[in-house]
Amino acid sequence: MIQAVIFDLDGVIVDTAHYHFLAWKRLAKELGIDFTEHDNEQLKGVSRMRSLDIILELGNLRLSQEEMERLAVKKNQWFVEYIMAMKPDEIFHGVKELIREIRSRGMKVALASSSKNAETVLNLLSIKNYFDVIVDGTMIKHSKPDPEIFLQAAAKLNIPPVNCLVFEDAEAGVAAAVAAGMKCVGVGSSELLGKANVVIKKTGDFTMDQLLTLN
Repeated sequence: MIQAVIFDLDGVIVDTAHYHFLAWKRLAKELGIDFTEHDNEQLKGVSRMRSLDIILELGNLRLSQEEMERLAVKKNQWFVEYIMAMKPDEIFHGVKELIREIRSRGMKVALASSSKNAETVLNLLSIKNYFDVIVDGTMIKHSKPDPEIFLQAAAKLNIPPVNCLVFEDAEAGVAAAVAAGMKCVGVGSSELLGKANVVIKKTGDFTMDQLLTLN
């Protein structure tokens, strides 16, 4: 039986991925690298430093660890500038209603996001109190597809992984959920997220009837 639902943030609850793209594109341009939305797909669900690695690979650049850390900080500062203008109405349609319905049925709800700014985003969207537990990029050593973030969320909820359901929009995130022994709803393309138990186009499309089929 599903006793807890764990949500990713970017692309599942709100489109912060767009703001990440703008910040990465700005950094890439500064480095003389052409960075497209297609390239950005590779960055979904992976850590900030791995994302920077991918961009540097696109430009055939190699930098010192110190320089990479400086650039990662700069990118994050730009990202935070962009998201500070976010409004609660940027939450994807139907998501708040879905979380309320899940909670009303006695299930726990957690957020598990690789973003180190997840709590800031939840506060800006006025939905932090919707979650019993929040695990973000500041609390983990290994990024998705490693299952650490989901296993940590389950442990904090005191719910066995087998009784957890994950909502993910990234291939790496789906792989992490499967590795954690959890059921998974993929949000987006069935071609990319085919390893999920169910794939839907938008988070708000999910119904309680679908949840019952996963029990």
